[in-house]
Amino acid sequence: MSSAHSNYQGVWGNRIGFGQRGALLMIDFMQGYTQPGAPLYAPGVVSAVAESPALLAAARAAGVPVIHTNIRYTPGHFADGGMWVKKAPVMKDMVEGNPLAAFCEAVLPESGEVVISKQYASAFFGTSLAPMLVGLGVDTLVLAGCSTSGCVRATAVDAVQHGFRCMVVRECVGDRHPEPHEANLFDIDSKYGDVVSKQEALAWFASR
Repeated sequence: MSSAHSNYQGVWGNRIGFGQRGALLMIDFMQGYTQPGAPLYAPGVVSAVAESPALLAAARAAGVPVIHTNIRYTPGHFADGGMWVKKAPVMKDMVEGNPLAAFCEAVLPESGEVVISKQYASAFFGTSLAPMLVGLGVDTLVLAGCSTSGCVRATAVDAVQHGFRCMVVRECVGDRHPEPHEANLFDIDSKYGDVVSKQEALAWFASR
């Protein structure tokens, strides 16, 4: 056991487990993260996209609501990006019509699936996600997407703060570099939700 795990043991890391009714949230699987040479390119996201079609298929087969997010700004002034776009100008690629802002082909939304466009890291911030989940009777939010250290982590923090059981599927989230990826999975699993294997998530969807 690593020194970090032994230090946290008995203090952080309690498991909350899956609840009764779930939704799958696919966070920002856009081509800018998977195209070599693109400023946002993240090898870990390429792997996460490849792992995610089976997760999507299982949720759809179980009749579990599937929700997708992307990032969209108003080109020109980018006022809706606020301070985040000033901190991270690379996000200016996320405008309608830019191929880098398009969804990855392997995980495209299907007709009838909700797509939430957001301007900041958390899928909850400034969006209708929380009331929509409440209206659907959802108590468990299963997360896939990118990046682990950015939008996935921010969404996990907000999920627990809104009262949802947050399950992050390890194989289906990715980042630019393994170290922030693993560090943020450790933090999420310790404090905000459960990091689960894809097999655990598939089995839970099948049980629905």
